[in-house]
Amino acid sequence: MHQLTSTKLKSIISPPSLFMNVALLLRRLGEGVGRGEKVSITFIYSGCLARTCWLSEKHTKMAWRCYRATSRFTGKIHATLRESLISTILFVCLLFPFTTEAGLYTTSDQVVVLTPDNVDSVLVNSTAALVVEFYASWCGHCIAFSPVWKSLASDIKEWKPAVDLAAIDCANQDNGPVCSRFGVRGYPTLKFFHAYSKPDSKGESFRGFPRNVRGLRHKIIDKMETHAEPWPPACPPLETTSRAELDNFIETNSVGHLALLFETSNSYVGRELTLDLLQYENIAVRRVLSTEDGLVAKLNVTHFPSCYLYYPSGIFTRLHVQLEVRTFYTYALQRLPGVVRAGKPLPVTSDLAKNTTKDQLRPFNRSRVYMSDLESTLHYSLRVELAAHPVIKGEALNTLQRYISVLAKYFPGRPVVNNLLKSVDMWLKGEKDTELSYSSLRDALDNTAEVPNAALPEGVRWVGCQGSKPHFRSYPCGMWTLFHVLTVQAEEAAGKDPQEVLQAMRSYIHSFFGCRACATHFENMAQESMSHVGTLSSAVLWLWSHHNHVNNRLAGALSEDPHFPKIQWPSPELCPSCHGVKNGEHTWNQAELLTFLRSHFSSEHLLSDYLEEEAQLLSRQKERLVARHQEKEQEAKRGAERWARQTQDTLLKPQPEEEEEVAKEQPAEEEAARAGEKVQISEPPTWVKPKADVSHQPQRRPSIVGLKFRPPQEEIVDLDSFINQHYKATALRAAARVSSHVKLRTLQMKEQPQPGAGLEQGPVLRLGMQPVEPEDLLGQHKTMQKRILTGKYTGSEEEGALEIYPHPNKRRWMSLLSVGFSRLDISLCMLLYFLSSMCLLAMYLFFKNRRRLRRAKVALP
Repeated sequence: MHQLTSTKLKSIISPPSLFMNVALLLRRLGEGVGRGEKVSITFIYSGCLARTCWLSEKHTKMAWRCYRATSRFTGKIHATLRESLISTILFVCLLFPFTTEAGLYTTSDQVVVLTPDNVDSVLVNSTAALVVEFYASWCGHCIAFSPVWKSLASDIKEWKPAVDLAAIDCANQDNGPVCSRFGVRGYPTLKFFHAYSKPDSKGESFRGFPRNVRGLRHKIIDKMETHAEPWPPACPPLETTSRAELDNFIETNSVGHLALLFETSNSYVGRELTLDLLQYENIAVRRVLSTEDGLVAKLNVTHFPSCYLYYPSGIFTRLHVQLEVRTFYTYALQRLPGVVRAGKPLPVTSDLAKNTTKDQLRPFNRSRVYMSDLESTLHYSLRVELAAHPVIKGEALNTLQRYISVLAKYFPGRPVVNNLLKSVDMWLKGEKDTELSYSSLRDALDNTAEVPNAALPEGVRWVGCQGSKPHFRSYPCGMWTLFHVLTVQAEEAAGKDPQEVLQAMRSYIHSFFGCRACATHFENMAQESMSHVGTLSSAVLWLWSHHNHVNNRLAGALSEDPHFPKIQWPSPELCPSCHGVKNGEHTWNQAELLTFLRSHFSSEHLLSDYLEEEAQLLSRQKERLVARHQEKEQEAKRGAERWARQTQDTLLKPQPEEEEEVAKEQPAEEEAARAGEKVQISEPPTWVKPKADVSHQPQRRPSIVGLKFRPPQEEIVDLDSFINQHYKATALRAAARVSSHVKLRTLQMKEQPQPGAGLEQGPVLRLGMQPVEPEDLLGQHKTMQKRILTGKYTGSEEEGALEIYPHPNKRRWMSLLSVGFSRLDISLCMLLYFLSSMCLLAMYLFFKNRRRLRRAKVALP
């Protein structure tokens, strides 16, 4: 059996038709991948194991390639090919990560899921009674009954201190011994376990139990009243009350309100109301039968059921409700002054007026929707929540595009906000990259492109979604309100896809919503019933229904604001015509409800109070953009200055290997100086400069004298001048090392002074016993300067000599050709030129000989 939806594929595979199901599954997997959807597969093996595999786009593409490969051989598939197909699906589901659904119920259903590990702790010696459903996940009746069990759990949520619901999947092999222990042979089986049950208790079976919530509720109450003494302290008294008992109760208790429900003997409203208010303080409920003539006559009760409030002073007042049924009684009594949920602080009006948030509590109308809440939601969603994702790619990027597209199409905002959303939507559609950085998205949201008359307000200003404390309501309330408005606007605009807004909301919550537990609960609800939405009006009702489901689950939680309790919305005061009664049970009038939702969330019904003026909004955005440009310019300037300083430090700082060479040369110079002192010379030559005592002077590294660097005047750096300066500094350091070598050799030689040699003409050095004239030394110095200017220094530092070209013209041309190139570069270029010439010559000879041979063949007779 297969069920294909727009986003989910469930396949229940049984052994007899295993191959046919897998082949069809592959084909539908291919269809789902072609639409870019995420696919899930549910396998049930022999009615014992239920498993759902959620396949990502990467995994489904693997199955799609397998499908395309096998589709070419339709009608000719052999047994080995069948096995490979089945193995492919099982391999993908078992190898890659997947999500396992625990039978038919999850924690979102407010049902306790029993396992062999917790069954004893839950059932044995419990302070509350338990009603357990024993089911098999493959059982069709169990699957059909599961929505009723979930609805019952939601309906009697307030009864939890006295009774709770549980379920266990007997199809799971691990749970088999537990089901056998309690004597379960068929499915579904309901068993009632009283409070403080013994370990050997097997529970009381519900035989012929009804398949509706109302009948099951009454059945549970009947079982609870059969509890033996002592009565469980967590369960309130469910018996009727007499006049004497009421007087005694008032004297011994100090509750603020005592509600008396007058009913007939076969009515369950009084007992249900007692359990509904079990978790509330400062109120008590007692049943009074219509046969209690004294109280009935005293209060002049003529209608059953009816509710009266009795106070210690002896005053009775009638509780007026729209309809005399359980739901309206519960709603009215829970909102009496001073009635609060157990464990919740009593609401104080002064605290509400002061409000502990940064802003004072803004007066607002609870029956209206405020545009300020919607714009605050957009700001937090786009600028805060998405900022937690520096890079958005893959399915998250597709989710973002759908989300922005829905906002651009249906958000009923001001023109400046709509223009901004449309510009962001167009920009996202134009992006071809597979990933997107949030910084670029933030630039688009801040309108750095300066789209005219477009802006999104910054900051939050909650009005209808404000809470009594900072951690109450706010963004979650705004998100629900936003999507309610979008579903209604999509219906008014006659959108083509009824699930467009719902799927955008589902994917956004799944990918980006910060509360991951909330995202999991919403995904569970979407998997269960979102595929049934087929019209735009049903989309509006689906979101409303599941919002109420969430309200019911979170009622009484720590996240509930005591000043704004979570109720089934809309309340009877807000929409009286939305509520009805059928067979004594509360019902919703779908037609009236849809009319109310269309009106409540329409664009004409939105209030623009507390909004910032558009002119002021555009002015502030312009100021921010100007400040941002100036900041970027200053940052760029600081970066250029920092780069210039680093470059200058790099040029002035000697290389590590040069420092090592200098450190090696300095001890050699000291040894040479000591050797020169041992040579006795009667009179020092006039051309030799006196040598200072290096032992008493600190050793200094050779420095570049006279080399000054001009500070950068512009942000643009001339790379040619940088290269020249770099090579020039290197050449100067090499020249300094050569000078030290020449000086060292001069001290080690025994030389005779030549009279008549003027110091002003420069010294005469004798290298290799050959006199060196000052002009030659000066010529070498000039040659070195020319080599430095060309940016290359050639020489052997070990020999302490400079390599000098013998001919000036050759030296000039080589200097010109070697600018910026090393010897290896020039050699490689020459080699490549030579090889290219040889190749061209070989090609020329080949074609010349070939042409000659062709002519010879033509000339033959």
